[in-house]
This record gives sequence, structure tokens and C-alpha cells, in this order.
Amino acid sequence: MPDRSAIALPPEGRRSWLADAVRDGGARIVPVRKADGLVWTDPNDPDGLASLLDANPQIDWIQLPWAGIEPYVHIITAHAERTWTCAKGVYAEPVAEHALALALAGLRHLGPFAGARGWGRQAGTNLLGARVTILGGGGITESLLRLLGPFACDVTVVRRIPAPMPGANRVVGESDIDDALRGAQLVVLALALTPATTGVLDRRRLELLDPAGWVVNVARGGHIVTDDLVAVLAAGRIGGAALDVTDPEPLPDGHPLWAEARCIITPHTGNTPEMAVPLLRARVRENVRRRLADEPLLGPVDPEAGY
Repeated sequence: MPDRSAIALPPEGRRSWLADAVRDGGARIVPVRKADGLVWTDPNDPDGLASLLDANPQIDWIQLPWAGIEPYVHIITAHAERTWTCAKGVYAEPVAEHALALALAGLRHLGPFAGARGWGRQAGTNLLGARVTILGGGGITESLLRLLGPFACDVTVVRRIPAPMPGANRVVGESDIDDALRGAQLVVLALALTPATTGVLDRRRLELLDPAGWVVNVARGGHIVTDDLVAVLAAGRIGGAALDVTDPEPLPDGHPLWAEARCIITPHTGNTPEMAVPLLRARVRENVRRRLADEPLLGPVDPEAGY
């Protein structure tokens, strides 16, 4: 009989707050060879996780600490018989808040104003009543829709499986993405990076936006074809782009986007460690509790979908 109260933390994951979360959920921290569950925290060692799982077939559940799991998808697929959970939805609130901040900063021309050394000319457009398209229908979008409520935007959500979402005027499938982008004054990327969504915004699609439209990316840099974005901005075909993620990342010094006045770049700060720790602690604690109570776990990973 599996011992669901036996949880392993690899050495790099043995932070006091994470260990406390496991214990607060009702489990014990044990050596890997005695564990039924594993909380894995290393973002850069998929091979290490694969080796650990190969050597410990008794491990039945793995909790990952990120919402985006691209480096680990092939490991998850190879071990699809195990139960996998990630941090889907954990960081939705701070990331949605950052998306709103970037949208307002872009539309209100705050980037150039912040760096100005003289009065200059007036510029800026409203978010109030704007036509907004959000790519992705997960937790970030759920939170962002609530935050957009007071602005009375006309919001279209594009997601893999169309289903009504509170706060959205319409929800459409991926086959309708071009129509959803056409004339949009604000486009927010909040979707998982998969082979199907890599490069989803290329030059052709960027040029479907309203000429004053802004793109906000709080998902993954690979969703946008960077060279195409540079070209579209240089040609003045869109209003601008606000990027919390880039491709490549970090964006190299001297890259053309750094010199682009209509591009706002933040260094992947939609969710900082200070924001993440209490949120992840709560998720780990709750999933440990649910596992012991034989309740559905939060943030299940779909190996076929890749997130």
C-alpha cells in the first residue's frame, strides 16, 4: 500500500518554507528511496528528474513549482502513468496585475514620458471601452477579466476549448484567432507555450491589430516572432509592445527592442520570488492535504496538451 504521507524534497528544494508546507499539509519528509511523492524545484535539470524517476519507480506523484513546464514536457510524457501537478493558476493574480499595468503604461504612453527630459507632445489612448483580445483561457485570463471589468472593454478570449468565461464578451476557438486580432486595440498573451502556440504572433498577425494597438506578453517570449515584432514596430504598424518575457531571454544588450521607444520591457517580473513564495507554499500545502484526503489535486498536468 503506497504511503502518501511520504514526500521527498531533493536537496535544492529543501528550503524551510517548502518543508513547512509539506508538513503543514500533513505529510512527512523522507529520503527519495522511501517517498511516494516528490516536490521538484530545479528549473534547469530535467535529466536529473528523469534519472531520479527511473531509479525510484515507487514515486507516484510529482509536484512542479511552475505554471510553464516546457523544459519538462518530454519527461512528463515519458512518465505519463504517474500523477503530475504544476503551479497552474498559482501566480495568476500577480501576473494579471502586471499585464494590466503594462497595458495602461503602453496605451497611456508612459514609457516615453518616463524617460523624457522635456515637456513634449500629448499622446495616449484609453483602455476604457477598448477592444481587447486575450490569447489563452487559464487562470491569468480569469484574473485579468475581473481586473478589466471597471474598464467596460469589449473582450474576446481565444482558447483551445471555447467555453464561456465571466467577464468576456465572447470566447472563440483557435481557428478564429485572425478575426479576434483584427482591429484589436490591446492584445494580451496569457497562454501556455506549446508547438502549436510558438510564434503565434508573426508579422502577418501583428499587422491585423489596430494601428494604435498594443501587445502585452506575460506568457512566454516564444509566442512572438521577435524579428517580426521589431520590423512591425519600426514600420509604425502597431502602437507598441509591452513585454515581460522575450525571445531570447534575457534580451541581449544592444538588441533593437531596447532602443525602441514604443517597447516597454520588464525582466520577467510579473511574478517575483517575493510574490511567489507564499502562493507556492499554499499550493504545495493544499495539494499534500488533498492527496492524503484522496481529493482531486490542483493544477493537474495534461501530458498530451503539454501544460
